[in-house]
Amino acid sequence: EEEEEEGAGAGQAAGQGPITDATQTNLVNLRRTIYLTIMSAMDFEEAGHKLMKIQIQPGQEIEYVTMIIECCSQERTYKRFFGLLAARFCMLKKEYMEHFMDCFEKQYAIIHRLETNKLRNVASLFAHLLAVDGISWEVLRCIRLTEEDTTSSSRIFIKYLFQELSATLGLVKLSERFNDPNCQEWFDGLFPKDTQANLRFAINFFTSIGLGGLTDRMRQYYKDMPRLLAERQAQLAAQQQQQRGNDSDTSSSSSDDSSSSDDSSSSSDSDSSSSSGSSSSDSDSSDSSDSDSEDDRRRRRSKQSSRRKR
Repeated sequence: EEEEEEGAGAGQAAGQGPITDATQTNLVNLRRTIYLTIMSAMDFEEAGHKLMKIQIQPGQEIEYVTMIIECCSQERTYKRFFGLLAARFCMLKKEYMEHFMDCFEKQYAIIHRLETNKLRNVASLFAHLLAVDGISWEVLRCIRLTEEDTTSSSRIFIKYLFQELSATLGLVKLSERFNDPNCQEWFDGLFPKDTQANLRFAINFFTSIGLGGLTDRMRQYYKDMPRLLAERQAQLAAQQQQQRGNDSDTSSSSSDDSSSSDDSSSSSDSDSSSSSGSSSSDSDSSDSSDSDSEDDRRRRRSKQSSRRKR
């Protein structure tokens, strides 16, 4: 009987399925392992080699990216070790590059939560990835450099980011990248051209951080901006006037069609009335001819009767 009860208990346990750990103990252990591996490595090549030996589940690649950024932000000063390690992962798989790009946007969205030291380290890390083309410069789309769309923390982040890019690439190469016609749509937020105030704010910002050489083309555009805005307004006014003219033409054509239909209906009414008038006149003439013939008959009869009496 005891053996049967044990067999029944085992069957019930097997029927319940695998046990799910809701405390995420395995994830915490994985992050601890990644952290210890990074911090104990002598150089970035050793760290990358050891990290790739860790067995991870599909979809856990983001943990590498998150821990690299977190370890970098915890340092007192920025260490180039983390930039080289991040660039190595970006070159290994496209998934890591995409994760770093997503983390850039997320970090910029919550940059106001970071301290100045962490902010500088994170900005230097992403500047290194941009300089070596570890991630696409398309990530700069999320930045809109205006007084209303930025905070003091985000402006500090942008300052450290571009100062590190200038130190790594040089001002000439950085300016060439900004003036690349294939990448202009990525930098529209850095130099907004919707209003003069926003463009002036961006020019003054880059000049104040020592990167005024990036604003030469924008300064010329700023001088021509009143004329360009006037031409744009004139084009809009012309388009609106043309649209109004088209609307008036369509309304007049519709009114002409309605009037022509009214004329045709009135002409048809007049034709019907004339036809009715002619028919009535014909009927009157026929009635008069009938009455004349009856009078003649009466006269003839009276003459015949008078002759008979004689």
